[in-house]
Amino acid sequence: MAIDGLIILDPAGRPIIQSSYTTYPAAYPLLHIEALNNALAKAPREGSVDPVIYVEELSCSSACCHVEVGGMRFVATISGDADPLIAFAFLDAFIEILQDYFGIVSVATLKDNFDIVYQLLEETLDSSGHPLTTSPNALSDIVLSPSLISKLLASFQARDKEASSFGSNGTGGAFTSPIPWRKAGVRHNRNEILFDVVEEMRGIVGKNGTTLVSNVFGKIESNAKLSGTPDLTLTFANPNVMMECAFHPCVRLQKWTRDNALSFVPPEGRFVLADYQYRPPQSALISNVPIPLSLKANMDMGEFGGTFALTLTSRLIKVMENLELKFYLGEDATSAQCTLSSAGSSVGSVGSADGSWSFNSRTKTLRWEILNMRSSGSWILRGSWTSKIKAPRPAHAFQIRFDIPSYSFSSLKVDQLRLSSEMYKMYKGVRMRSKGSIEWRW
Repeated sequence: MAIDGLIILDPAGRPIIQSSYTTYPAAYPLLHIEALNNALAKAPREGSVDPVIYVEELSCSSACCHVEVGGMRFVATISGDADPLIAFAFLDAFIEILQDYFGIVSVATLKDNFDIVYQLLEETLDSSGHPLTTSPNALSDIVLSPSLISKLLASFQARDKEASSFGSNGTGGAFTSPIPWRKAGVRHNRNEILFDVVEEMRGIVGKNGTTLVSNVFGKIESNAKLSGTPDLTLTFANPNVMMECAFHPCVRLQKWTRDNALSFVPPEGRFVLADYQYRPPQSALISNVPIPLSLKANMDMGEFGGTFALTLTSRLIKVMENLELKFYLGEDATSAQCTLSSAGSSVGSVGSADGSWSFNSRTKTLRWEILNMRSSGSWILRGSWTSKIKAPRPAHAFQIRFDIPSYSFSSLKVDQLRLSSEMYKMYKGVRMRSKGSIEWRW
């Protein structure tokens, strides 16, 4: 039930860095790289590759789990009866660690900091393939960040000062603290903790406009800059809207089970306090969460192409931002021509502040963007496309994404946050934001 190793591939499919694979034949990682590259090359369109690729060339059952970040592929190889979810959980944790260390994860960043990436890989995954240390606070005591290494090399005389600043103004690290996820002796001039409640809707709408399934998954992201060892208690006005909860190790589960309150000593810096799924009201006839927009699609398929008229309408009072609709026109599509209009007024054939469209000849995808979608009016995209074959084969679904700032599908409301074990006053802030990913079939 372990991970065989980790491989990071550049956009061309060449390995940048990988685990040692000391207990496996030399060809073992190469076969997984070849299997993934072949699957990507055969994919009819971008994003259509199975996230788990099975390797048939090996006598034992083996597979590679992969995710894309910045054009690169992070690949975790597994074998036997290992659960792919463990591999994906480790990949997500390792990518978050790289983002915490470098900010932007790119090919250039990994190559410039090859030694640090390799140290992180060795510390997060042991020789048996089991995840080891994935807490950023604990890793920062073992693997120095690039900025600190540069400072230490530039000024050897200031190494004591830099080492203390690296410990977040503390006198000890995570390994010297009785709390594994928090450093000892942390001090801040300004004490604050911020919460971001981020909710994502995932839904599928059928041909007749009926919602087949729609769920909302949320998480509470936190950023703590608190001195000492703060003991916090976070309560909600409506905790019943949360179900299937998963918490950071700092949360005391008994307190949540008994009082529906989150009692915890937070780590230093950014962390995810809780993940949950929104529970719709029991009075609702169906469990699906209402879709915040509507799409009317008039499609006319013809020879060597087709025409369409798409009408988007918001169902919310809030403004929806960064709305994006993607429509795959088929592998034989050659071109597309469209005209945009908003609330009955033409805004041009290319776009304006109300929206824009583009056709990607490589991915054969039509993209429609609306930066700000107000609560009133409709947005219309009319157009046509051409194909090299007589009977074109576009996708029979639109992919829609959007953001809604200062909005929560669940209406989750924080009641209060209490601090104990410390005497200072802290600033606390809560922000809501939502996003959605909808497949709308026609």
